[in-house]
Amino acid sequence: MYLSSPPNAELWPDTLKGVLRAVAVATVFWALAATLLHLLSPGLDTWPRLLTFSECVGLTMVACVLLLRRTRAFSRFRPLTRWILTGVIAIPTGYFVGHQFAFLLLGEPLRMVGYLGVSLIPIIFTMLVGGLGLHSYATREQLAQEAAARSEAQRLAVESQLRLLRAQLEPHMLFNTLANLRSLLREDVDRAESMIDQLIVYLRSALAASQTESVALSREFAQLRAYLDIMALRMGPRLSFRLELPADLEATQVPPMLLQPLVENAIKHGLEPKVGSGSIEVVARAITAGIEIRINDSGLGLPADEEEEPAARPAGTSYGLQHVRDRLQAVYGPAARLSLERRQPNGVSAVVFIPI
Repeated sequence: MYLSSPPNAELWPDTLKGVLRAVAVATVFWALAATLLHLLSPGLDTWPRLLTFSECVGLTMVACVLLLRRTRAFSRFRPLTRWILTGVIAIPTGYFVGHQFAFLLLGEPLRMVGYLGVSLIPIIFTMLVGGLGLHSYATREQLAQEAAARSEAQRLAVESQLRLLRAQLEPHMLFNTLANLRSLLREDVDRAESMIDQLIVYLRSALAASQTESVALSREFAQLRAYLDIMALRMGPRLSFRLELPADLEATQVPPMLLQPLVENAIKHGLEPKVGSGSIEVVARAITAGIEIRINDSGLGLPADEEEEPAARPAGTSYGLQHVRDRLQAVYGPAARLSLERRQPNGVSAVVFIPI
């Protein structure tokens, strides 16, 4: 649902602008056809007259094709059968009806084509050019469908990776949390109860996210808050966090658990190995071309000799980051991106850009 409109939408326009674009392309195509016919058969007629007939025939044919493609009955046929029927109907209709339009434009009386003699050259030429145009449309439609199928396959592959990532992350987090709960029940019952409450919130949110393809950004942040509350109880004063989500971005739809791997990486590879306290903040803001979400940590940061690229980080980290990058590409296309930035004096910023 996030993917940009499939190529087929461009092929069969729904808007006035799209229809005008299709008419413009057809006008140029049939003008070239009229010029070619005039060069191949100079004694057939004058170029302006051939151009008039060619444009009328061509545009009538295009209108017929567009109307047929929107007929529900045609959707029941196989693609090859559909295109054969389209050609059988559109080419003769374009030829005979288009000639009548041309007679009107030229101020000539309407008459049956071939009334004063039949020339096979225009008929054969129209069939060839019309067939070439229909073949072009059919090829583009097939390519569009194949591209849509590839995009859907890519989306399904990314979602399968997400399920695998959940299967790896959630049990690991759950086991660690339960181990902490066991010790807390003996030492601090109030903290143990608070951790149980946050764990319930987190698991409910994770379950809901697993059953949908998109969630509101407010729900994504709520899940992050529950997770960070649990981690803060586990790490104690070593971890502080802040979440910032403007009200006008709360309803924005994003893939579920898009930010979770980035937050987990910041804690696991930045804050937990660090001696002393640290902080993490997740800040979303609207910018000119979309939404920017920063996950800032004050952890160990990137090694001095390491590039600021996801693939350059340790294996466990790069998998999570590459997974987020793949999901962004599959859902939003090449305009979306994930990048890493060094922070001063220490720490890393993982920056997610989502186009709108």
